[in-house]
Amino acid sequence: MRVLHPIFALCLAAPALSGCSLSTINALGVFAAANTAAVPVFGRTLPDLAYSGIIGRDCSIVRLERGESYCRPIDPPLEPPPFCTRSLGTVDCWQNPQAFPNRPTPVGSAPQPTAEQEAYRTRRWPDF
Repeated sequence: MRVLHPIFALCLAAPALSGCSLSTINALGVFAAANTAAVPVFGRTLPDLAYSGIIGRDCSIVRLERGESYCRPIDPPLEPPPFCTRSLGTVDCWQNPQAFPNRPTPVGSAPQPTAEQEAYRTRRWPDF
């Protein structure tokens, strides 16, 4: 039998700890139904949606359930690929091609992300 993560169980049970009037019970049912429907649709609960929108990061209690951190880590910037040139019988790779007075012809080049792709990769959440 699978056991819920304690924080996930607390988020689901927290509304039930409030008052006991009939309208509260109806509101709890609506909240629980909406929260349950939000997990498969958005991949996070309604409080996760609010928290993620406020801080601008992708956070989800579902990530905790998978054993990951609550918020998705920020991607580090991409390192530039090495600059490789032909030499006598081998290929030499350089980290700083601007150091060459006459830029030699590279052996091959890896595609670099465009500015739009880099902006998409490092965007804040949610992306409206």
